Amino acid sequence: MESKLPTIRRTCNQVKSNRVFLKQRGDVPMNIKFLIEGEEEIGSKSISEYLKKYNTKFNTDLVIWEFGYIDQEQKPIISLGMKGLLYVELTAQGASRDVHSSLAVFIENPALRIVQALSTLVDREGNILLKDWFKEVKELSEEESLIIDSEPFDEESFKKEYGISKFINNLSGKGVKKALTCEPTCNISGLNSGYSGPGAKTITPSKAMAKIDFRLVPNMNPVLQFKRLEKHLVENGFEDIKVTLIHGEAAGRTALDDQYVKIVEKSANEIFGDSIISISSAGTGPMYDFIDLLKAPCISIGGTYIFSRIHSPNEFAKIDLLEKTTKCMIKIIDNISTTVT
Repeated sequence: MESKLPTIRRTCNQVKSNRVFLKQRGDVPMNIKFLIEGEEEIGSKSISEYLKKYNTKFNTDLVIWEFGYIDQEQKPIISLGMKGLLYVELTAQGASRDVHSSLAVFIENPALRIVQALSTLVDREGNILLKDWFKEVKELSEEESLIIDSEPFDEESFKKEYGISKFINNLSGKGVKKALTCEPTCNISGLNSGYSGPGAKTITPSKAMAKIDFRLVPNMNPVLQFKRLEKHLVENGFEDIKVTLIHGEAAGRTALDDQYVKIVEKSANEIFGDSIISISSAGTGPMYDFIDLLKAPCISIGGTYIFSRIHSPNEFAKIDLLEKTTKCMIKIIDNISTTVT
């Protein structure tokens, strides 16, 4: 193998695995490049420029992203992709200050304007209504469709964990798995306007705001999708609503037939007993930048328990899964060093 070997992103298990090699064998059987960044929760805004600037230094054959989930049966989910993201803010301005609600007969309510605008984005079933929103999206290949079919998904456990009785549109079976893996979303992340304290306060608010995130799939350009959103609002009579682009990130995906997929799967099976291949995570990260700028496949595997309350109070990690993931990383390095030439 040449010296331009796997880049390892966002890792503690990889650091530990390298320590094991150095302690037990005196060296690591391949060249490892670490990239650790702390901007993921704000959209990894600097990673693209960083990879462009240091492209030669990060020249690599493979990117292992230490990110991923372990399901209820302790099977790691090996993800070959991540959805993209378009995050925007809509702002409607009314009077120069909050006014008495008796004046609502002739002073426009910006909260109503925001609600009316939001209602044009999706229908009652949650289908996205923006013109040409899906124009560049390609159909799944037969192999990708079969992978989704074969993925285990415990619907009742998910419903119980999140305290819900049904999924949107009563989705079940492959419909749920396909939605998670490879369908775009339109989600209201936040709404803010008017008085929300105890009791009554009869006002017409002066300003209203909504934050929206759209999950994107491969071939959806976040800049182009943003322009389509702007055009949609204007064409539907909401030219008065200000649209601000907060963040945009394209979706990335590694091909199922890439030679490294089988190696990572074999390594995971040797440690965990079994594993699950997923064509894409439902979440977002800068995978596209690594695939596009480094021209290398990117595969995610990690040790996060799937119900670990991510982004919620009392988020946690399981020590036994972290230990298994470290062993899995050791296996990946070993198997690549002895398999790929």
